[in-house]
Amino acid sequence: MKLGMNNFKFLIFSFKSADSKLKIKNLKLLPTFLVLLFAVVGSYRAQQLPVGHATDFTSNQYFEPPNGQLIKMKLSGAEALPLPGGLLDVRQLRVETFGLDGKTQMVVRAPQCNYAPMDGMANSAGHMELQSGDGKIHVEGDGFLWRQTSSSLTISNHVHTLIDMPGATMMGS
Repeated sequence: MKLGMNNFKFLIFSFKSADSKLKIKNLKLLPTFLVLLFAVVGSYRAQQLPVGHATDFTSNQYFEPPNGQLIKMKLSGAEALPLPGGLLDVRQLRVETFGLDGKTQMVVRAPQCNYAPMDGMANSAGHMELQSGDGKIHVEGDGFLWRQTSSSLTISNHVHTLIDMPGATMMGS
């Protein structure tokens, strides 16, 4: 097999990019080759996400019908880089959830996380912050696991919670 910058050779095909002509060398193997090619490419495309670098992206999840036009959850980031296994390394993650009335219920922010779009999970050992839509609850900590399907968020370490209760007084020494 001879490989060069402008000369590619395969078992069945010979392709020269200079004249862009395709020659079939072995017609008997062509159907088998095509079936295998489409099977491999089809399964690869079905399982893989687009490979590349994304900036300023947003992904929306909508409510079930009859409210299918309303956004239930919005995931956004400043940047996403592909990782092995279909994961994405997301920078400046922001997850917002909304009620049927369109009001923000919760906002989660993290400087970095790994996101598995096929599983609907995000996690990081780094810092994260959560704020309720009305701004009265603020939670922060280090290390988290977010499961989109069950709408659950687990914060692992150094968890601090602030609850703003109007009229409440602090007592202590």
